[in-house]
Amino acid sequence: MKNTFSFVAKMLCISLAFTAFYGCKDDDNKSEQEAIADLPEYLRIETYAGGELGTTFNTTSTAYEDPTPATEDAGLATAFKYGEYFFERPYTTNNRPFNGLGPLYIRNSCIACHPGYGHGRRMTRYRADDWGNGYLLVVYDKRTDAYVGSLSGMPQTKAVAPFKAPIDETKIEIAWNSISDEWGNKFPDGETYDLIYPEVTIPEDAYYVPLQTTAKEDIPYDQVGVLLEGTIGIYGTGLIDAIPDDSIKAQYAKETKDGYMKNGLNPGIWNGSDWAKTYTNKVEATNMGHALRFTYALSRGPLQDAAGANAIWNITNVNRRTKQALYLDLNGTIYASVASQDPDVKKDFYRYFPDWNKTGDTATDIYNFLTNKEQPIEMTDEDYTNFMVWHRGLAVPAARNLGDPTVQRGRQLFRDLGCAYCHRPSWTTGEDNFTDPTGFFEDGDSRLPKYPHQIIWPYSDYVQHKLMMKNDIRTGWCRTTPLWGRGLSQICTGAADRLHDYRARTVIEAIMWHGWSPESDARQTIEKFRELSKADRDAVVKFIESI
Repeated sequence: MKNTFSFVAKMLCISLAFTAFYGCKDDDNKSEQEAIADLPEYLRIETYAGGELGTTFNTTSTAYEDPTPATEDAGLATAFKYGEYFFERPYTTNNRPFNGLGPLYIRNSCIACHPGYGHGRRMTRYRADDWGNGYLLVVYDKRTDAYVGSLSGMPQTKAVAPFKAPIDETKIEIAWNSISDEWGNKFPDGETYDLIYPEVTIPEDAYYVPLQTTAKEDIPYDQVGVLLEGTIGIYGTGLIDAIPDDSIKAQYAKETKDGYMKNGLNPGIWNGSDWAKTYTNKVEATNMGHALRFTYALSRGPLQDAAGANAIWNITNVNRRTKQALYLDLNGTIYASVASQDPDVKKDFYRYFPDWNKTGDTATDIYNFLTNKEQPIEMTDEDYTNFMVWHRGLAVPAARNLGDPTVQRGRQLFRDLGCAYCHRPSWTTGEDNFTDPTGFFEDGDSRLPKYPHQIIWPYSDYVQHKLMMKNDIRTGWCRTTPLWGRGLSQICTGAADRLHDYRARTVIEAIMWHGWSPESDARQTIEKFRELSKADRDAVVKFIESI
């Protein structure tokens, strides 16, 4: 009762503060909008990065945290704030409504991975509790590029007693190595830059589980690769979800016809004329195919079964009605088999789970507990709905200073160089009758904000390409990262690191990594960029930081 009362009281205070804050902020937005009235029409439109229904003009440290106008217009402001609380609050094992974590987890809160609601930060060590550590470990079989099946797709390094983590994170080492490109990290005019990349080492004795494929075939330790993959930005994801599947399909067809990519397009997703793979959810409600658009690996389709909808379950292991199984290993039974035979776990299992005694055999009970597909529900339907209102309702910061002559010069060069081919500037959303493969939300559910017929400016084609970087992303295929709002990363998150593992500390480093390999799809563009004057290079950077 005490916890419930405290939560309701705090929510009332937050709701009142929210009303006061946004009542004042509307006036600020109005003045900002009036300030762009003199821009040419094409720049005025682009200033609204998230369209009129999805843009905030907040440029402070909270710029990534605002609700969209569509969220407020739909009367969902209070639900948004309740949902936000589930993103920010640390989870424990028994403090409702913020209980979860057991038996394994990756982080104890969402915001720990997304400081300031943005991307994570570059780290020099792997510790789950380090603030801003947005890294996910990528542990894979070098022979096939497949994830190690005895671990979860996003491996866990934290456990709740009496269980033990699949990986001992204290033994993980991250080394940041310097490297030179074929130009000696120098532009023709003499200006230099630095390039670094991470090497991750996990010794064999750090693994609690055997190193096996999903079919339980052993993987030799020397064939186990480890990479880092950082969290993606979460603002504007509802707008990305509103891009029609047919529009994304047309983008693939266009890039195939143009033939500019020396590595082609990922044949695992596109066969040259049609989808080779779409998003389905065979475990849950439907098998409908949806265009892949979320994560670097393009592993997710509709937002209602992507990004945060999954992270609130698998990062913190919080069960809900449509996610009642524990997030363990990819095989589903390997961790359970190991833990059920662990003397330490067997000794204390009933101490922590006194009501779980179905057979009287401790090993069997532990195994059944871990593999049970009907775990107690920890997140109510109402709480999850509010969480998704927040997730789908996050606004995109408006583009800034587009009328500045230097920014305009950079904008033109960005297009002339060919950057805008993969970093496609704009899309138009459709009816936004969104889907949910899990069946929790109905198509176009009125409980969530919608963004029909908006011109949005994410600066991504939502297609995968290969940059062929040193110690590259798993498989080499990486979705073009949206650039919108990234110029505010330093003020919002405390860091401005870029690329999938945050190896680029500046925009220049990110650009030059695009051309590090002669086999990169972006090589020709980077060769052109190198020949620009310093003033023009700076203009490109200033433009990128303005959108």
